Amino acid sequence: MLMSRWTFLPVLAVLCGGISNAAPVSTDMTISGPQGALAGTFLSSGDHAPIVLMIPGSGPTDRDGNSATGMRPATLRLLAEGLANRGISSVRIDKRGMFGSQAAIPDANKVTISDYVDDVRNWVGAIRKKTGVRCVWVLGHSEGGLVALAAAQKPDGICGLLLLSTAAVSMDRLIGWQLHRNPANAPLLPQADIALARLKAGEHFDDSGLAVPLRPLFSKEIQGYLIDVMHYDPVKLASKISLPVLIVQGGRDVQVFPRNAEMLKAVCPKAEVLMVPQMTHVLKTTPGSAPQDMLRTYTDASLPLSPEIVPSVAQFVLRH
Repeated sequence: MLMSRWTFLPVLAVLCGGISNAAPVSTDMTISGPQGALAGTFLSSGDHAPIVLMIPGSGPTDRDGNSATGMRPATLRLLAEGLANRGISSVRIDKRGMFGSQAAIPDANKVTISDYVDDVRNWVGAIRKKTGVRCVWVLGHSEGGLVALAAAQKPDGICGLLLLSTAAVSMDRLIGWQLHRNPANAPLLPQADIALARLKAGEHFDDSGLAVPLRPLFSKEIQGYLIDVMHYDPVKLASKISLPVLIVQGGRDVQVFPRNAEMLKAVCPKAEVLMVPQMTHVLKTTPGSAPQDMLRTYTDASLPLSPEIVPSVAQFVLRH
């Protein structure tokens, strides 16, 4: 990791505005979606507080950062609560077709990044109307960072971006990296590489001929979404951003490798980078890199976020 080349935030700097003395107030919030409501949780830290819109990562991940697949780190809920105690409000949302936003469309797999971008812009507009703030910060975790970058191509109403564990490469390259880095996947790689190439070329295919472990990854139900998302290049999107940007990356992230932060920073030189060497993809610190150590950060909501995260994100927002 070439950390000396990056701009780092002071971890425990004194925050403008300090710690909030008012008790945060949590309320449900809904806005109109394509066919039904989009839902989220508004955690208010008081009038005139800056507001962060939080976008979850890929797959069936809810507004708290928990997944229907059994991963329950509560990353976004913990972050929202920590920021609220430092004078920053937030709205964390369920993606269209999922969880509280299930009524928005009949099939949550029939979406595109452009659809998610439309939803982000509608949330930004609704939050500004509800609270009177001039602009809203957009925070994306993992794939949510790609959505944030795409939404900020039209920056009206957006204060800046908070990119947490966000990839700098297209989805086909990211999935390929993830598969190839694990020696145990060696027997699956020829089929996986062919599947990725076909999707990148815009081709749907029958997933029944794939090895069983690969079928959930390349299921025919999600091939349309994968084809769409693979055409987005995060580096190209980031190179067009002139808003304030904070890039947060963990040194023990095995989903989005640390080099991704360097790649985003290279095309967005005014961005600030927070690298936390022992932090995993879900913003929690692990003392070791053994599989059981890593897994616990994904499954144990009682584990706190890495101690650097909330102070540094809050400082960045309040300073701008």
